[in-house]
Amino acid sequence: MTLDSSSRESETTNSGSRNIAVIGATGSIGTSALDVIGESRGRLRASVLAANQSVVKLVELALRFKPDVVVVNDLNADRSPLSQLPKDVEVLFGPDALDEVVRRPEIDVVLLSVVGVAGLRTAWSALDAGKTLALANKEALVAGGPLVADLLETRGGKLIPVDSEHSAIYQCLLSRRESPRTPKIISDDVRRLILTASGGPFRTWSPERLKDVTVADALRHPTWNMGAKITIDSATTMNKALEIIEARWLFGVDPDLIQVAIHPQSVVHSMVEFVDGAVLAQMSPPDMRLPIQFALYETRRFPGPTRKFDWTQFFNLEFYPPDFERFPAMKLGFEVAKAGGTAGVVLNAANEVAVEAFRNGRLTFDKIPALCRQTLESHDYDASPSLNCIFELDSWARKETEKWISR
Repeated sequence: MTLDSSSRESETTNSGSRNIAVIGATGSIGTSALDVIGESRGRLRASVLAANQSVVKLVELALRFKPDVVVVNDLNADRSPLSQLPKDVEVLFGPDALDEVVRRPEIDVVLLSVVGVAGLRTAWSALDAGKTLALANKEALVAGGPLVADLLETRGGKLIPVDSEHSAIYQCLLSRRESPRTPKIISDDVRRLILTASGGPFRTWSPERLKDVTVADALRHPTWNMGAKITIDSATTMNKALEIIEARWLFGVDPDLIQVAIHPQSVVHSMVEFVDGAVLAQMSPPDMRLPIQFALYETRRFPGPTRKFDWTQFFNLEFYPPDFERFPAMKLGFEVAKAGGTAGVVLNAANEVAVEAFRNGRLTFDKIPALCRQTLESHDYDASPSLNCIFELDSWARKETEKWISR
């Protein structure tokens, strides 16, 4: 029997609200997630709100969404605005408190939307506790992919991707079977996964012109509204490089099965091609609230705030091959995906430092990928690193990249 929308709503409402821990609540993904929660008619509840140091905004969100717990990750952040919170709101501080909160039995889904390798620690805690992790922190898989994959197998957690591209592939694959505990549902009938990329603001720029890119130029993304770091990564195509690595571990595929297509309209979010030539694509307006909602409901469908297509209007869908010579960052992504081991954490750390140097006027835009390659090639590669080794190499790569910039 097929449930209509009212039956599905009644079924979910009767079973109670799903308690969501929104980690990175003040960022673009976090606020989009709260839009989804606010429109859920009680099906979802923000029971935990956490931020690094944006305490004023965190308090504003807490007064609106009334969580049970608020966590400030930065121990040095200004705590004075927290006095505005009701007395019954539990207020905690620091990474250890964050790790403890995501393990609490009342939490149903942990939405992890912080930027950086620091998110790996929280992802680890959630999955180690057997939670459903809605992952919008690609660095957790880029840096610790093999370890996270092993943890999923042993601890019984569930991982649902929030990145629009990986969510699209997941949705295409789920059209063929029940939702699994992990996204590793690739079978012999899949020929390849096609990640789409907007191409960023410089898709048609010459290599010579890329030398003169300003920070303002790099922050003008043609279709998506994202944080500054991710927007610059999209401009260099490093964001796609990290997504290639993420897909390799998320879906458990050989990197040779992953391909990239430049799609400026950002309407087709990714595709799956099967061995018989059939291609399934997931399409929607460029709005992160859709993959977020899909993850928070653990792949079930309900009405939400996402923008909808107007099928009475004409629009084009264009696809182009990627230009690895003009944008070498993407090529690095394939190389690191094949290498595995410690290559991912070093690439990610080097890129974070290089992007920050570019934003501060200490590095030109076109030098970001080259600097990442230098750091990557100078590290002592380990094919099977421990979690501690990953964090140590993250610190080393940041210092090493800074040395190259200073030179």
